[in-house]
Amino acid sequence: MSTKTAVVERQTAQEGKSLFLAMHIASWVALCAGVVLCLVNISHFSDSNMLLMLGIGFLVGSVFTYTIGTAMNLVHKRKSETENDY
Repeated sequence: MSTKTAVVERQTAQEGKSLFLAMHIASWVALCAGVVLCLVNISHFSDSNMLLMLGIGFLVGSVFTYTIGTAMNLVHKRKSETENDY
């Protein structure tokens, strides 16, 4: 019974790490895309410049994606720690 529990805990730990890694990579990709879009279209700084607004959206979205991924990782770690205590 305990070996089955250990296998399940390792699988959930790996899933949590892979999800955090995917969110981390996605946030960095969004950040790079946002920087490129902003730098390419910075000359016409206006709210009618759709690519500039899209770049700013990518910049803001990357921060949210990174924050959500980090929060999910911390919750997953806390959950696995409390399960190990019992």
